[in-house]
Amino acid sequence: MLFALLFFLIAAHALMDYSLQNDSMAMCKCPHASSPLAAAVPWYYWLGSHALLHGMAVGVIFRWMGFDWNTVAALAFAETVIHWFTDLGKCKKYYSIHVDQSIHITCKLAWWALAASGAIAPVVPQV
Repeated sequence: MLFALLFFLIAAHALMDYSLQNDSMAMCKCPHASSPLAAAVPWYYWLGSHALLHGMAVGVIFRWMGFDWNTVAALAFAETVIHWFTDLGKCKKYYSIHVDQSIHITCKLAWWALAASGAIAPVVPQV
């Protein structure tokens, strides 16, 4: 189960950050985007939506793996907040995309480590 958990957390990150993030969201989530679409929809709506999708993906995976709703909600919320601030830092050019992606993957490793260490456990242990 632990290998599957880590695999799906990282795969979901790739899906949300690359395959399912369209050009509009990638550009308009930054505060100083110059797209006409960015003028119509505030950047924080774009960034908030993007971060919420990441939080949802983490929550869905942990629920699918049998974790209780309180754990799912806490991890999904933490992922959403950290992803929001991480992407904002990248948008403001505080660091490169490589640092941005390293932070994102480190979060997935941290969530996985909580499960691997037994700090959080599925409601019904997986066989």
